Amino acid sequence: MTQDPAGSLLSLPPPRLPATDLARLAAAHWALTGTLHPLTSERDQNHRLDTPQGSFTLKLANPAEPAALTSFQTLALLHTATMAPDLPTPRVVPATDGRTIIPTPDGALRLLTWLPGTPLAHLPRSPLLAGAIGAALGRLDATLVDFTHPAADHHLLWDIRNALDLAPLLPALPDDLRPRIAAFLERYRDQTAPALAELPRQVIHGDFNPHNLLGDPADPTRLTGILDFGDMTLSHRICDLAVAASYLIEPDNPAALLVPLFRAYHQTNPLTENELRLFPDLVTARLATTLTITSWRAARYPENAPYILRNAPTSRAGLDALTDPVALSDALIHACERPSQ
Repeated sequence: MTQDPAGSLLSLPPPRLPATDLARLAAAHWALTGTLHPLTSERDQNHRLDTPQGSFTLKLANPAEPAALTSFQTLALLHTATMAPDLPTPRVVPATDGRTIIPTPDGALRLLTWLPGTPLAHLPRSPLLAGAIGAALGRLDATLVDFTHPAADHHLLWDIRNALDLAPLLPALPDDLRPRIAAFLERYRDQTAPALAELPRQVIHGDFNPHNLLGDPADPTRLTGILDFGDMTLSHRICDLAVAASYLIEPDNPAALLVPLFRAYHQTNPLTENELRLFPDLVTARLATTLTITSWRAARYPENAPYILRNAPTSRAGLDALTDPVALSDALIHACERPSQ
């Protein structure tokens, strides 16, 4: 049997357990009854559960997700809630028997608190908002730096350090993008990857994008939620920042939002010059990753294509805007006021 080039987690569709079955599970394990509202998801089956006790997120993991990986994500949430309780991350709700993960034949089931707010993707972007994102990510990475788990060092195609593994998926790209991304991956292999491998690693969130961050519409600079820890892995913190930055590139002035993002992150979690020098290529790698994986998945699952491709236009515009990586690195280093080596 030929191994799927994207791996089973990205290759299998989300589970599709009937809502009536999910409702029975919620009642049996959490003694909660209410109304289920389906949520979009790339890999899992998620619902908002509205009950007299409040609202929750009921998450049914993809059956391809190993039990150790679900444990990794759950313990990271518990660690963050303990070490940084003011960070707006979902809280794990134990079942009535105390378990935080309920195994089922259709995947692992968990219940999290529901966080209020509007996805940042639907709020106006501004330097102040970029700074709020940078500060929150800096604090989260600083909180996760001492968190360890046996499943942390798993292979994730979305992880920037695995960009070279995109090669088998390149045929899914549009004709005008395919040679461009292929040429970038050659440069990444020869220059970026060896330098990145020299940097220390830690657990990172891995997907700090505007659809996973919630804000207060009355005060768009205040984050009310940090969602979706499903792409956590053992990588490099500068990769976490590159993911966030890839969604904040202003086509006419790439540094406009990246400078406040970096300054806020650096003030919370100081960066080194070596990290900043690699940053433009890491952002490009993330943009290439987004465009490649989403093109491949959209062709495979056309019924879910609008959700899968929701970030593609932004990623393509960002790729077109990153024309002077040296100037961008210089601007960020200057903004961070001579970061330590």
